[in-house]
Amino acid sequence: MSTCNRKHVVITGSASGIGEATMLAAAAAGWHVYAGDRGGENPEADASENVTRLEIDVTNPDQIARAAQEVSEHVGPAGLQGLANVAGIGVPGPMEVIDLANLRLAFEVDVFGQVAMTQAFLPLLRTGRGRVVFIGSVGDRASVPFFGALTAAKAAIAMISETFRQELAPWGIKVILVEPGLITTGADVATKKMIENLKDSFTPQQNELYGDTFAAASDAGFAAQSKGSAPDGVAATVMKAFTSKHPKNHYLTGKMSHLVAASADLPSTAQDALKRKQFHLPEPGSKS
Repeated sequence: MSTCNRKHVVITGSASGIGEATMLAAAAAGWHVYAGDRGGENPEADASENVTRLEIDVTNPDQIARAAQEVSEHVGPAGLQGLANVAGIGVPGPMEVIDLANLRLAFEVDVFGQVAMTQAFLPLLRTGRGRVVFIGSVGDRASVPFFGALTAAKAAIAMISETFRQELAPWGIKVILVEPGLITTGADVATKKMIENLKDSFTPQQNELYGDTFAAASDAGFAAQSKGSAPDGVAATVMKAFTSKHPKNHYLTGKMSHLVAASADLPSTAQDALKRKQFHLPEPGSKS
């Protein structure tokens, strides 16, 4: 039986960005945080007495099972009070030429991995009357050119979050979707590197079709992303979702989140025109 009387939360993707900021916010609030990451260095986690690191690749069922067992042995009959599904990946590329393995990877991490984590920890969450937070994206409401893999996966997890919320309500388990807008994280640099590698890998035909357009759109997207909000704001929203007596089902947070959400209500032709301007896309019918 555990003698730890703190609240317990599991947070994935805690090595950087939103996951790291959420880990630090929860630890500062006195929660005992189980910080899931893929096993790299994490000085911030190691420096906090309120943090226990877990090696979790959300696409690895064995690691998820071991993590759930470790947490279960510690929390005992008190159960788990929170699970934050933060780990994610942004896979860029034109849908016509995107490698299907990369498209599958986007769904493995952003969808199937989140479902696997939730399934594994639900017995502990049910015992502890805990809450589940999914990190979606405002992109789940409006697609973004050349980031269809990301927005499609986030749209899928938004619907899965809705379903979990309805199905788990009888046990008092609240499920909340947090939809960030433009957030500046360490992932920005990694995504830019993926974009550069993808452009370099284009065949001559692919480069003729998409080279200039993809470069212009991704440069515009990266410039906007680099001026986004800090991850701390998302972390504060996640903590609100965990601690509010009556949390919302959805939280928009971060730069441009409310504006993009509002634009999603416009007719699709108007949305397309706005995105062409924002991402410097050619006019319809302008290419032969």
